[in-house]
Amino acid sequence: MDIKFVGIFLLTATLLMPAFSAAADTFTDTTGEFLDDAVITTKVKASFAKDKWVQGRDISVRTDHGVVDLIGTVGSTKESDRATALATKIKAVKAVHNNLKINKN
Repeated sequence: MDIKFVGIFLLTATLLMPAFSAAADTFTDTTGEFLDDAVITTKVKASFAKDKWVQGRDISVRTDHGVVDLIGTVGSTKESDRATALATKIKAVKAVHNNLKINKN
């Protein structure tokens, strides 16, 4: 092998490495992780449907890597706290972000 060829190869590889690293980080969700998040979301919504305090409230549930985001409007602090407590009880939930607004009307 020619030393010049080896040098060009190493330089090219060094310059392209950040591009490949960034591309790999873009798709870190595996199918299993996506399905796990979907299952968590479904279980949280099901627990809300069974609970008299949050049943029928305007609460959207989104899960990403086991972290549940609650977004919407509820009628009281008690309903907001109850929604957080119910979501926290679901297996595989790592954290709950309560972004619920309270509308006392």
